[in-house]
Amino acid sequence: MSAVWDFADFDDHEHVHMFRDRASGLTAVIAVHSTHLGPGAGGVRYWHYPQRAAAITDALRLSRGMSYKNAMAGLPMGGGKGVILADENGAKTPELLAAFGRAVDSLGGAYVTAEDVGITDADMVEIAKQTKHVSGLPVASGEAGGDPGPFTALGVYLGIKAAIREGLGTDSAAGVRVAIQGVGSVGGGVARRLAAEGAKLTLADVNLARAKALAEELGAELADSAAIMEVEADVLSPNALGAILTERSIEKLRVPIIAGGANNQLATAADGQRVHDRGIVYAPDYVINAGGIINVALEYLGQGSREEVESRIHLIPGRLAEIWAESKASGTPASVVADRMAQKLIGRG
Repeated sequence: MSAVWDFADFDDHEHVHMFRDRASGLTAVIAVHSTHLGPGAGGVRYWHYPQRAAAITDALRLSRGMSYKNAMAGLPMGGGKGVILADENGAKTPELLAAFGRAVDSLGGAYVTAEDVGITDADMVEIAKQTKHVSGLPVASGEAGGDPGPFTALGVYLGIKAAIREGLGTDSAAGVRVAIQGVGSVGGGVARRLAAEGAKLTLADVNLARAKALAEELGAELADSAAIMEVEADVLSPNALGAILTERSIEKLRVPIIAGGANNQLATAADGQRVHDRGIVYAPDYVINAGGIINVALEYLGQGSREEVESRIHLIPGRLAEIWAESKASGTPASVVADRMAQKLIGRG
């Protein structure tokens, strides 16, 4: 395996740590991209990777994305990410979570962990028994914190509305055709909000039963998880895993708008240019999906109520509009405009 700094996605990360605990079976990566604005904050992902190098790549990409996300959201937090390599059977034990908590604690506050794919707020309680550098814990009603999924969904919904305004010239989602890839906590929340407004939805998820149940609940159409990228619609909303916008998939898109909560949607930087060249309105993922980290960051900082969290999430459409305005004025892809803004905020511009 190459040295970490030889990975294509290594971007002057401040720390990259590998952890192994034989007793619990923990194998994990924690990457801290930047602490320029504060401790590196970002969730921990529990996922099965066929190759360990893929887990390192994921941690590098996701931690950089968190630096950008936190900066663009106006949070005094840097960017970090944890990845726990899951066994094929997906077994997750209290002992494994405790070992990850000790790993986080060993970094002395350089990394603050929270929920991500495969992790629940109950898991965060187990991790918090070993370290104070954790957020996303269950909280009382009306307080910041807890499951970040619904807050991410709110931000994505508002971002889709902004994209509809930008790309279609309408303020309503009524009658707008939206293809949603991934209907878990975020995608499902987005779907329910859009359905309530009268959008026409097509849903897909690798968990077919989950997608089918939600489609029946909302009166939506159902598509195969592989085919959703080629559905003719007004909006494609990716809300599953990343790297789905590739040279090949972009050629087959039949939408004027891409706006969704999945991290790292662009497989390569060049794919941002390809999306732009097709005239597609693109909502940079780390801007539109910042609702969850706003929630858990304010919990960790002790700075906000749920009302404050939602107030900050409602600023997301304005940030997107600023990015699109600069993109149109300069002819630069929205993905590049957002990156440049974020890099300047973290002292790398």
